[in-house]
Amino acid sequence: MAALRMTVGVLAVLGALLDRPDTELYGLEIVRASGLEPGTIYPILQRLRGAGWVSDRWEDPGPAHTNGRPPRRYYRLTAEGRARAVHALQQGRDRSGLSRLLARPRATPTNEAGAG
Repeated sequence: MAALRMTVGVLAVLGALLDRPDTELYGLEIVRASGLEPGTIYPILQRLRGAGWVSDRWEDPGPAHTNGRPPRRYYRLTAEGRARAVHALQQGRDRSGLSRLLARPRATPTNEAGAG
């Protein structure tokens, strides 16, 4: 598998796919789940597909045409892609410091008015 640069966009797409790992998602579902624009997710999906992290398939055109829309292309993480995505997201959190921020104990507010 080719090495991928883990940008915020790539991590967002991987996160969207990992949220529903046993489900095929089409582009608009990934757009909604990732918060990214279509023009951003499709190049990312193509890189993930080229690296072997994602598989894809086209929907049967019959039902799509019956519903008055073009066929959808569905994406799903491969088994190896899923393992790599989990690792990449963990590394992304570690690099961003998010894990450390989430692990810090929260300060409890003191009740200044009741202090005497």
